[in-house]
Amino acid sequence: MGSGSSVDVKYKYSLQKSENAFKAAVLIQQWYRRHVARLEMRRRCTWRIFQSIEYSCEQDQIKLHNFFSYLMDQFTPSSSKERDFISRMFISGESYKEAELEKYCDYESIEVPDSYTGPHLSFPLLPDHATALLEAFQQKQQLHARYVLNLLHETRKHLKQLPNISHVSTCYSEEVTVCGDLHGQLDDLFLIFYKNGLPSPSKSYVFNGDFVDRGKQSLEILVILFTFLLIYPKEVHLNRGNHEDHMVNLRYGFTKEVMQKYKVHGKKILRMFQNVFCWLPLATLIDQKVLIIHGGISDTTDLDMLEKIQRDKFISVLRLKKRKESSRKPQIQAINGESESGTDAAGNEAAPRLSLQPQSAQAPSTANRLEFSRWLRQTVQEQIDTCRRLVDISESEPEELTYSSMVSLKDVDEPCWTRQEEWKQVLDILWSDPMPQEGCRENKVRGGGCYFGPDVTEKFLDKYSLQFLIRSHECKQEGYEFCHNRKVLTIFSASNYYEIGSNRGAYVKLGPDLIPHFVQYQANKTAHMLTMTQRISRVEESAFRALREKLFAHTSALISAFRSYDGDNTGKITLSNWATAVESVLQLGLPWRMLRPQLVHSTEDGMLEYKSWLDDLAMEQRSQEHIQSSLLEVIYRNRSNLETIFRIIDRDHSGLISFEEFQQTWKLFSSHMNIELTDDGINDLVRSIDFNKDGNIDFNEFLEAFRLIKQRPS
Repeated sequence: MGSGSSVDVKYKYSLQKSENAFKAAVLIQQWYRRHVARLEMRRRCTWRIFQSIEYSCEQDQIKLHNFFSYLMDQFTPSSSKERDFISRMFISGESYKEAELEKYCDYESIEVPDSYTGPHLSFPLLPDHATALLEAFQQKQQLHARYVLNLLHETRKHLKQLPNISHVSTCYSEEVTVCGDLHGQLDDLFLIFYKNGLPSPSKSYVFNGDFVDRGKQSLEILVILFTFLLIYPKEVHLNRGNHEDHMVNLRYGFTKEVMQKYKVHGKKILRMFQNVFCWLPLATLIDQKVLIIHGGISDTTDLDMLEKIQRDKFISVLRLKKRKESSRKPQIQAINGESESGTDAAGNEAAPRLSLQPQSAQAPSTANRLEFSRWLRQTVQEQIDTCRRLVDISESEPEELTYSSMVSLKDVDEPCWTRQEEWKQVLDILWSDPMPQEGCRENKVRGGGCYFGPDVTEKFLDKYSLQFLIRSHECKQEGYEFCHNRKVLTIFSASNYYEIGSNRGAYVKLGPDLIPHFVQYQANKTAHMLTMTQRISRVEESAFRALREKLFAHTSALISAFRSYDGDNTGKITLSNWATAVESVLQLGLPWRMLRPQLVHSTEDGMLEYKSWLDDLAMEQRSQEHIQSSLLEVIYRNRSNLETIFRIIDRDHSGLISFEEFQQTWKLFSSHMNIELTDDGINDLVRSIDFNKDGNIDFNEFLEAFRLIKQRPS
C-alpha cells in the first residue's frame, strides 16, 4: 500500500512537471511567432517606405523633363541670351555627328605620363587585361583617361554592329548567367565573379542594364563589363536599362562621379558614355524561348518594331521632341505620295506652309532602290537645311531623326513608324513594372512606362512562342521574385540597395532545360554579422529618417491640410485626420496609421498638436537664418530637381555657374514649381550664397548652405 502510494505521487508530480513544460513551450512558441510577425510587419513597412520614396523621386524626374519638353515646344525666347540659355540646356544631350565625335573624343592626343602606375590597355584586348583591371580596381586604382576613351571608342564600334535584340544559345555553353541591376556597387560584381567565375568561352553572361547611378563605382563596373564584352563578344551580352540615360545620370550620380574622377577629360568621357549607352542592345533572347528586358512590356510591345528601330537615336528616353515630330509628318506624306495641296479637308484654302516636295528633280522610280535611296537622302537633307535657315538654327546643331535615316536598301518597302511609336516601345521595355491585376495601365507611380498584368504577359508569350520573361528594374528583398504564374522573373543583383541589410542580391543561371537556378548573396560583411532584429532595426531607422525629411520638406502643405481638419483653430487634430492629411499631401500610399507610433510620440487625449509636432519633427538648425523659412523649405523639397537643372546648365561640369545663369535657373525652376520669387529676392539669394565673392555659384556650397542639420541631444 505504502509503496503504491509513493509511485502515484511521483507519477502525478512527473505528469504535472511535463504539463508545465508543455505549457511553457507553447507560450514560448506563441511569443516567438508574435515576435517574428512583428518583425515581418516592420520589415514590410520599411520596404514600402523606401520604395515609395524611390518611385516618388523617379516620378519627379520624369515630371521635370516633361517640363523641359513643354518648354522646348512652347517657350519663345524674348532675347538672344534666353535663346542661348535654352539651347545650352538641351544641346548637351544630343548626338554628335560621327566625325565630330571622333575628333572631340580623340584619345590618341592624350599622353600617359611615366608617373602613372595604374593598369595599361592595348587593343585588341586579352584576358590578362581584364584580370589586371579587376586587381587594380580592388586596390582602388584608377584607369587613365586615355585608356577609358580608347575602350569606349572600341566598345562603340562593336555595339554598332549588334542588333537591337541579341540572341544567345545554351548549345555553345553549359549555362547562361543573368544578372540584374548593379547600380555602381562594384563589390556585388566582384562577388558574382568570385562565386560564378569570370566570363569565358564556357561561361556566358547577360547583364540586364542599370549598371550605373546611386553607387560610387559605376565607372569601374562599366570599364570591366566593356572589357569583357570586347574579349568575349559571343559570351558577354549587355542590355540597356533606364539608367543608361544621360538625363537620369544628371540626377542620380553617374555624371558627378565621372567629373570627380576625371577632372581634366571628364567631359569627353561623359560624351562618349552617352553615345555608347544609346548603342546598347534593348533585349536578349535565349534559345528563342526566354526574353530578357530591363523593365517590362505593355499591351502594345512589338518585337518586330523593336528589332528594326534605330536605337541610337534615343539618347535620352525621358525626352521626346514633339516640335520636330510634327515637321516629320509632311516628309513621310511626301515620300508616300500623299497630297500636299493648299486646301484643307473642307476644300478651303489653307494657310501657306513649307513645301517638302522636291523642287529640282522628279522622284525616281522605287524599282531602282539605290537611286531612290540617294534621291531620298538628298531631298530630305535639302529640306532640313531650309528649315534650319527659316528657324535660325545653326548648322552645328545635331541632326534630328529623319525618315531618310530610317530607310535602308533592305527595307525601303517596310512599314514606317512614327517617332512617337518607336519612343513608346523603348520607354515601355525600360520603365514598365508587372502588377497582379489584369490589364495594362499607365505607371503613375514611377511616372514612366506602364503596369502590365498577367493577361498581357500571357498574350505576349503566346504571340512570340516564349516560355517566360526575365526582367530587373525593381529591388527585391530576396534578390529575385516570380509573378504572373511564374511567367515573369525579376532579378536584382545589387545587395544592400537601400541600406545595409535591406536586401540580398541574386543572379540566375539557365541551362539547356531553361530551368532557373538562383544564387543569393550579401556583398557587405557587416550584414552577415547582424541578427535579423538588428538588421531590421538598422534599415527601419534609415527609412524613417528619410520619411521625416520628406515630411519636413512639405511643412507648408501639411499645415494647410491639418488646418482643414481644425475648424475651431485649436491647433489640434485627431490622429485619424493626421493620417488622412499626411497621405493627401505626400501621396506615397503608405499605411500611416501603422507608421504613426514611429512618427508621433506624444498625444493628449488622442489629439495631436500639429505645429509643435512639425517643430519637433524637423529638429533642425538653419545655417542661413536670414533666408525666409518658406524659401528654405522649397529648396530642400526640390533640391534634386534644382541640382538636375544646375548640372544641365553647367555645360563644362565645373561645378560653377555665373550669377546670370543662376538667375535664369531660378526663373525656370520657379516656373516649373509655380513659385513666385522676385528678381530682388533672387539677387539676395545669390549674394548670400556666394561665400568667397568670386561672382560664381558653387553648387556644393549652395546645397550645404541649406542642408538640414539634425541637432544632437545635449
